[in-house]
Amino acid sequence: MPSSLPLRHFLLALAVVAVWGTNFVVIRQALNHLPPLTFAALRFTLVLLPLVFFVKKPAVSWLNLAGYGLLIGAGQFGLLFVAMKGHISPGLASLILQTQVFFTIALAMQINRERVRGFQVVALLLAVTGILIIALHGGGSATPLGVGLGLLAALSWGCGNIVARQAGPVNMLGYVVWASLFSIPPLAIMALWLEGWPAMVKGVAHADLGTWLAVVWQAVGNTMFGYGAWGWLLARHPAATITPMALLVPVFGMSASALLLGEGLPAWKLLAAGLVLAGLAVNMLWPKIRALRAAPAA
Repeated sequence: MPSSLPLRHFLLALAVVAVWGTNFVVIRQALNHLPPLTFAALRFTLVLLPLVFFVKKPAVSWLNLAGYGLLIGAGQFGLLFVAMKGHISPGLASLILQTQVFFTIALAMQINRERVRGFQVVALLLAVTGILIIALHGGGSATPLGVGLGLLAALSWGCGNIVARQAGPVNMLGYVVWASLFSIPPLAIMALWLEGWPAMVKGVAHADLGTWLAVVWQAVGNTMFGYGAWGWLLARHPAATITPMALLVPVFGMSASALLLGEGLPAWKLLAAGLVLAGLAVNMLWPKIRALRAAPAA
């Protein structure tokens, strides 16, 4: 734990990544009753209502909000929920989704016309090797379609990060709430087109209390608490101190999936997870380590 991060703030960051990691198990349980796109549409409906009447619209353009809502709603979560409906296990989904870090950095470098550095190449090779192991050995844990949809969801998240960065320093909770205005329509349209109205009605009608609690948790725990607390921490500490904590999301995701859903952890899966996490760690931490080494001794 960095000495600059007070214990209470560290525990708050840990709580956020624990919620984000274990949330993949919650998603999988809800998908037992709800079609994936219907589930995603309900999730963002509860993010929007009733908070849109109490949270002020951030001072950003409607175009920026629309871009973020489309990318995160229809892109990230729409694709993720479809992938997790029998195409990829919750643990591996939590791992592959974190490749959004590479997509975010690659897009930012393209926009800023920055050169790729050596440590970034090493980090990417480690992560790609891990994903290839998943694709080759997935078996019942991940199909090629599931891996592909997971990577597309990560790409959408990365693009959403770039759009959010262009919005500047805003209240992230308000930003996510108002952007949900643009997440719901495409998700509802895709649900009607791909799942059909009868399947949507049947899913809602047969949803039990646990399923509805899972939908509520998507809005309250994952979005309102998660994004709100994470944004609060980033406003008070350097990003280099907070963002490495996100490396724990797949750890919580794979552990919760193994403990609660009985997802196996064979050697190939642990090796793949280790390679992806090593790539993420090198990418996030190497610049900070170099800066510390270059700083004069105290």
